[in-house]
Amino acid sequence: MGKQNWKPGTMVYPLPAVMVSCGASKEDYNIITIAWTGTICTDPAMCYISVRPNRHSYDIIKKHGEFVINLTTKDLAYATDWCGVKSGRDFNKFEEMNLTPGPSKMLKAPIIEESPLSIECKLKQIIELGSHDMFIAEVVNVQADEKYIDPESGQFRLDKAQPLAYSHGHYYELGKLIGRFGYSVMKKKTKKKLAIKNNKK
Repeated sequence: MGKQNWKPGTMVYPLPAVMVSCGASKEDYNIITIAWTGTICTDPAMCYISVRPNRHSYDIIKKHGEFVINLTTKDLAYATDWCGVKSGRDFNKFEEMNLTPGPSKMLKAPIIEESPLSIECKLKQIIELGSHDMFIAEVVNVQADEKYIDPESGQFRLDKAQPLAYSHGHYYELGKLIGRFGYSVMKKKTKKKLAIKNNKK
């Protein structure tokens, strides 16, 4: 079997399907579902979202200069999709999807309480690119749901929340752990210990 050549396209999959909350008051709170998002830098912690200029949230984020990236889960799959196909011009998405706007620590924009992890972002730059503009932001705070923090290790166990991924127009829950960073060069003894530990969880 050979390779097929396709026309240029956005083929980096899977991606996180996140709900981005924005607005400075209850009157303009909104949620936009985004897959074009990712990490840019660790020090300072920076990330990005890419948004079409015609989306309702575009002007809200541009006006207030902040937003929150809320990670999603299997239980939030329906709300994640709905908030991506409906417009905040026509609906109050928090009310329609029974989602709870909670207080950010560093921003006026709300977090989504039902999300396992909310990343508070301060806008640094907007790069106009084409169909989407890239909003580059600095992470100013992260809120993690305590029920996913392992009491023994203190580690945040996002896997227990059954995180959602997006690929080619479809949503998937993430599957089985197959390794961790650096496992390819670990000593066999260490690998064995980790395997035993992970099987107990």
